[in-house]
Amino acid sequence: MGQPLIECVPNFSEGRDPAVIKQITDTIESVEGVWLLDVDPGQATNRTVVTFVGPPEPVVEAAVRGARKAVELIDMRQHKGAHPRFGALDVCPLVPVADITMEETAQWAHRLARRLADEVGLTIYCYEHAATR
Repeated sequence: MGQPLIECVPNFSEGRDPAVIKQITDTIESVEGVWLLDVDPGQATNRTVVTFVGPPEPVVEAAVRGARKAVELIDMRQHKGAHPRFGALDVCPLVPVADITMEETAQWAHRLARRLADEVGLTIYCYEHAATR
């Protein structure tokens, strides 16, 4: 078995200001072991979908750092966009890529949720496989 890899696909509530988007993605890329795969800003939705991959621990760290930077830079009181949103970090799914099960990935999602709540002050709702019943 090789090194487990998970993909993280956070949606940030900023799709119009390239400087803000770059600061968030630079923060994500600052974590060793994480590879930024895609950055897809949307003007109408005022939202950017970021995709990165790596081993679970660095991916969780990068997601926390990216969320912290987004909360620092995005003023949701001024936000307007076609898509409904919860906050500066809207959703942050984790997807198993290699050598990790969905159940193990869900455990990493719970760790990420706890850190986002404790360290960034976000209200978190886990869904799909990570949902708690």
